[in-house]
Amino acid sequence: MVGSSHEALHRIFQKDPALLTRALQRVLHVPFPEPREIAALNIDLTEIEPVERRVDTLLRAETDEGTYLLVVESQGKVDERKRGSWPYYLSYLYEKYRCEPVLIVITQSSATERWASRPIRLGFPGWESLTVRPLVLGPDNVPVIADERQAEKDVPLAVLSAMTHGRGPRAAAILESLAAALRTIDPDSAAVFVQFVDSCLVDPQAKQMWRDLMTAIQYFWRHPLAEQVREEGRIQDRQEMTLRILEWRGIPVPDSVRERVMHCSDLDQLEVWAQRAVHASQATELFADE
Repeated sequence: MVGSSHEALHRIFQKDPALLTRALQRVLHVPFPEPREIAALNIDLTEIEPVERRVDTLLRAETDEGTYLLVVESQGKVDERKRGSWPYYLSYLYEKYRCEPVLIVITQSSATERWASRPIRLGFPGWESLTVRPLVLGPDNVPVIADERQAEKDVPLAVLSAMTHGRGPRAAAILESLAAALRTIDPDSAAVFVQFVDSCLVDPQAKQMWRDLMTAIQYFWRHPLAEQVREEGRIQDRQEMTLRILEWRGIPVPDSVRERVMHCSDLDQLEVWAQRAVHASQATELFADE
């Protein structure tokens, strides 16, 4: 089950690895060679030291020009810690697999896209010992696919378009075109893509529109994966309702409380917190007796 936009943005490349190389070629105009085979690898880069280090998605691409490791990172916001972790990932992977690593960052934020596109230079200015140049997919370069025929030609790319531009002014046209295109592929793949898009839509109106479109296509919602989408929707609604009750009552909500509520996926627990929010005098009382 996909639980967040962060997860969906990189897992789409696990669902369709070839989409990643198509994106490099068509979106970023990187002449990446056509892969003969792409396989997912273990994402855990932890060494003997007890420090957890994981990339989001790691793919091995076999091409006529050699073997490459495609390192995919989903990035929601600017995080200067990546200045150290991304070079570490690439160096470690090269040492472990002796294959050329390629860092691809995907984001829904234009500001994050601009930040992530800047080279990371380590060493003496002008004589850097290490330079990392991420390839970044984001709202400024992923195409807006708002035409049904165009969406049908490459459904995974249309899904990526919806995931990237779902908060923009053309969201409605993008989602309508994608909904029509999903009818042309097998229901199992379509249901997975439905879930990816649903997880990435942060605008409430766009999310509701998407769910209305999917409800109209009945066979999606009979698929077992569709129940996961509905369950995630119920969880998100209850999370937002709990925080809204506190805000309506004029009770300040600290970031620690907001994060705990929004990271909870237990519907029964969220129901308890929502009931407590009606009578609480301060936000931390949600967690009384816990």
